[in-house]
Amino acid sequence: MFRRLTPWVITILVVIALSAWYAFPLKERISLGLDLQGGMHLILKVDTAKLPPQAKANATERALEVIRNRIDQFGVKEPVIQRQGEDEIVIQLPGLTDRERALALVAQVAHLEFRLVNSDPELLKKALAGETLEGYETLKDAQGQLFLLEKKVALTGEALADARVDYGQFGSPEVTFSLTAEGAKVFSQMTGANIGRRLAIVLDGKVKSAPTIQSQISDRGQITGRFTQDEAADLALVLRSGALPAPVYVEEERTVGALLGSDSIRTGLRAVVIGLAAVFIFMMVYYLLAGVIANVALLLNGLIILGGLGMLHATLTLPGIAGIVLTLGMAVDANVLIHERMREEMKLGRSLRQVIANGYDRAFSAIFDSNFTTLIAAFILGGLGPLGLDPFHLGVGPIQGFAVTLTLGLVASMFTAIIVTRVIFEALHRSGRLTKIRMLHLIGETKIDFLKPRKIFFSITLFLNVAGLVLFFMLGNRAYGIDFTGGQVQQFHFDQPVAIEKVRSALREIDLGEVSIQQFGDPKEILVRTGGDTLKQVQAKFQEAFPNNKIRLSRVEQVGPSVGKDLRRKALLAVILSIVSISLYVAYRFREWSFGVAGIVALLHDVVITIGALALTHRQMSMDMVAALLTIAGYSINDTIVTYDRIRELRRTVRRINLPELINLAINQTLGRTILTTGVTLLTVIALFLWGGRVLNDFAFALLVGFLSGAYSTVYIASPLLLFWEKKR
Repeated sequence: MFRRLTPWVITILVVIALSAWYAFPLKERISLGLDLQGGMHLILKVDTAKLPPQAKANATERALEVIRNRIDQFGVKEPVIQRQGEDEIVIQLPGLTDRERALALVAQVAHLEFRLVNSDPELLKKALAGETLEGYETLKDAQGQLFLLEKKVALTGEALADARVDYGQFGSPEVTFSLTAEGAKVFSQMTGANIGRRLAIVLDGKVKSAPTIQSQISDRGQITGRFTQDEAADLALVLRSGALPAPVYVEEERTVGALLGSDSIRTGLRAVVIGLAAVFIFMMVYYLLAGVIANVALLLNGLIILGGLGMLHATLTLPGIAGIVLTLGMAVDANVLIHERMREEMKLGRSLRQVIANGYDRAFSAIFDSNFTTLIAAFILGGLGPLGLDPFHLGVGPIQGFAVTLTLGLVASMFTAIIVTRVIFEALHRSGRLTKIRMLHLIGETKIDFLKPRKIFFSITLFLNVAGLVLFFMLGNRAYGIDFTGGQVQQFHFDQPVAIEKVRSALREIDLGEVSIQQFGDPKEILVRTGGDTLKQVQAKFQEAFPNNKIRLSRVEQVGPSVGKDLRRKALLAVILSIVSISLYVAYRFREWSFGVAGIVALLHDVVITIGALALTHRQMSMDMVAALLTIAGYSINDTIVTYDRIRELRRTVRRINLPELINLAINQTLGRTILTTGVTLLTVIALFLWGGRVLNDFAFALLVGFLSGAYSTVYIASPLLLFWEKKR
């Protein structure tokens, strides 16, 4: 029992006040991720291969500054632009969904040159015939016209002082520029000496225009072309910002349209409401007053998560919403463990004071261990990313949103379940308002010999694991999403439903290489997966094939093949490290290697069963699935820890039974708890699976399989293996 409640009450009130301060108003405190509000996430690689050695050192830093200047002038609200590694730049542009314009803005080198044109028809004819002319080279303009240019560059973009949008004689947009004093001097001399000749304005190796020099020009000029207003504005912007020191190319892209973002918010909130309602109703019906107290703790749990997001300036993503739903379901586990311990104390005839004290004290070790193992997985995912701790760089974007909410939720659930509910129970008891704790009891005592058929279950388990792995590896690259193989995913929204066969027939007419086409949970949603950037081809073909159907681009994801291989390696290492770390912790806590070995086999079983289920249902392995596997590894050990905790306790208190009988007794005594904790958590997972939207469907499916497998492995894998290792020893 807490000797004094006042310090604890003050602590709880302070936590509530701080959480409310950092959480509200929600629109100001909680930032929405790109997958909820729409926007672009880009990873650019600076190509320094052709730069001289002395220029490589600061090329990425200079490119970062140029890109930051461009984006700042473009007016994107709260962009994220930061360096990653030696030669990568991470860019997040909230609300910006004009993909082509954004890519041109950040990736255009904008290397401007002024070069004289040689109009000699004989020399041009030789150049067209393929003859190499010393001191000259040929370049084309946007219309394909060929120009013979002097290789000597008269002036570069470094001489520009400013560039603005203006309008020509017929009102068409053009870019006017002014030069620095030194640039104006060179330009004046060059134009004065070449009146009557054409001067080509070359941008990134293409001729933009080639006007004839009518008179000497000093410090300003125009770049004309068939520009739209946006194209002229963007060209002026990149010229003002300066050229990139080296070419950059997109290694990874994730673009989400505003329509898909608002739909994700709606489906995510729906899953939250349904999942929480299911948990609240169950707790109130099954545990009565104790369930009401648990629900109060759950509400506070949600407030602490929101406050933590606001305090860390973390971003709420769609997987982050899933993390909130999941952690609130998992938070009930601690309350169930406490309530079931209370039930056992009441059966022994303890006083209410002892029931409360012993219920919390004897459940603490299992609660702490089970939450800590899940925290290990959350940390590996990048749950402490906002604090700069993201060991595998898996936590960028939506995945980090899940890891952060999972971490906050686990810490909050420990506080609310162990401290808040206990303070409420003890306050009610001391005030005389609580004289007896009543609960329903639908799962009675069992005396099942779970160890007797262990060989049968081992054989079934071995077959399922081998079959699942064989199926997964048989699929080859088809088993992986673009996160791990590279490629591009395009999601389109059609105003009117379209037949998938008509879509396939239309795309067969263009060469897209290896392509996958499917409907994305709705006849109006089409998902196209290709090996490279084919978006323009697909968009053009759709407009041609479906002229009367309005088509909007909902989402684009693109990953380079080298990035995919690197992510696959990191993901595999993260899963292995997670399983090993959890098993080492279990072995340390129970002071015996047999517990750790049995635990690692059970975890591997749950992960492999989930991988097999994904392959069987043709769901691809992606970063979301890695997040699910790590969560399964952290959570599925929970029931095993509860059973191990009871085995350890029975070893101290029951002396006259052999080991098989002791293990069976522990499983039977904790069976109701295993069913309840898994069942209540599954209520939230089922809500995500059925109502969380298509984006979260695969993620929720993996959790559904993994959690069910975890309950099975606790009874039929981990516990029998413990007996096997003990006998071997």
